[in-house]
Amino acid sequence: MRKTIFFRNFFSTAAIVFVSFAMLGAVFASLSYRFMYNSRRDEMLHMAQEATNNVSALSSMWTTDSLEMKMVLTMLSNMSGNNILLTDTSGVVVSCSDKYINCMHMGKQIPTNVLYEAAHNDGGYINVSTKLGGVYSTAQYVVAMPVYSGDTGNCIGYILTSNDRSSMLQLWRGYSGVLLLVAIVVLEITFIITFITTKRTTRPLNQITKAVVKFTRGDLSSRVEVSGEDEVGQLADSFNLMADTLERSETRRREFVANVSHELKTPMTTIAGFADGILDGTIPKEKEMEYIAVISSETHRLSRLVRGMLDMSQLTAKDPAVIRSMSFDVTELIYQALLSLEQKINSRGLDVDVDCPEEHIHALGDRDSITQVVYNLIDNAVKFSKEGGTLRVSLWKKGTRAYVSVENQGETIPPEELPLIFDRFHKTDKSRSTDKEGVGLGLYIVKTILDNHREDIFVTSENGTTTFTFTLTIDQRKTEK
Repeated sequence: MRKTIFFRNFFSTAAIVFVSFAMLGAVFASLSYRFMYNSRRDEMLHMAQEATNNVSALSSMWTTDSLEMKMVLTMLSNMSGNNILLTDTSGVVVSCSDKYINCMHMGKQIPTNVLYEAAHNDGGYINVSTKLGGVYSTAQYVVAMPVYSGDTGNCIGYILTSNDRSSMLQLWRGYSGVLLLVAIVVLEITFIITFITTKRTTRPLNQITKAVVKFTRGDLSSRVEVSGEDEVGQLADSFNLMADTLERSETRRREFVANVSHELKTPMTTIAGFADGILDGTIPKEKEMEYIAVISSETHRLSRLVRGMLDMSQLTAKDPAVIRSMSFDVTELIYQALLSLEQKINSRGLDVDVDCPEEHIHALGDRDSITQVVYNLIDNAVKFSKEGGTLRVSLWKKGTRAYVSVENQGETIPPEELPLIFDRFHKTDKSRSTDKEGVGLGLYIVKTILDNHREDIFVTSENGTTTFTFTLTIDQRKTEK
């Protein structure tokens, strides 16, 4: 049998409760028995002492075997519930608290060892279970003390108080039975509560197990019903969060595969078609160079696509903590990016407006990665700027953050497109007509780099002016110097 958490938790709790009650019951039984024994002994000692005092005081008036002495013993017996015997000095019973004058105890001999211990032990003779050599037919609790004459001080006999041992055991068993009944009821209640709470605790775990099984079969839609804010509830909540993340990742993966397939299909079809046309002679000789140029262009586009995907995998592998421990000069980086794109800028006839503070700003991050961000944003702005327009690059700081913006003048990006421009392989219809070389990964790479740096990027596009603005964390160490 497979030992589940429910099984282990329920039976371990039940075992602990059962053992606890068993130990508590054993301790209670022992203590209660000892308490009842000590109470009964003290009571009998007190009564034996009381009877001894009475007989000693009355011995000058009545003999030990007189009817008056028997009446006194009967009265004391009725008060205490103990049987009282009075013997002579040799241990022969001469009087009894029994209501009958000639009771069964009269004339019986008390064992000499009892008389000896009663006379020589402080506190008299005590025995928890004895028949006194046949005086009693059943085991008794017995206390024996010597009686001294009130006049002469000589021993005139012995007082023995007794009580049936079975009566005390019956009383003790009654108390123990009540305890046992209470223990059984409490155990049943405990088992029921433990069963319910354990079942409730393990329910989310069972749901998680079933969900994991579904996950292994490719079904990522399964979720766990979260109930409570305890550790199990937090686990179920975390599992649902993980499931959401996995489902989104799987959705993005499928979209990525679909997009890659789409992006690869077009150039490969073009390359294969033109290559076959050249080989089988469908394309005239005078146009072969033209189509070879198209094949070369599509081949380079495939190369850029593969390189872009490799860049994405390398970006996500960098440790953000290590990245934010490095520092670089943002102002210098911007000028270098503009210089590297000078030829493209000039080919579009753009005016460049650079707005940077005189004091250089240093920020935390990986210089090469942020260089790629600035390069991609400027390159993107150059592509979609109108001929003879203005390209404006600005840098400023506010508090602990530095802000870099790249602005160009061209077609306005539709509002419904703005939330999508950072997605992989996303290109608007307008961009497809003007950017034949793009593969739709530039802005996605920008967003990936900035996310890895824990930075933000914003975009606005109104009245033909589009502005990308991203943040950087200022290196306070450089600022303090």
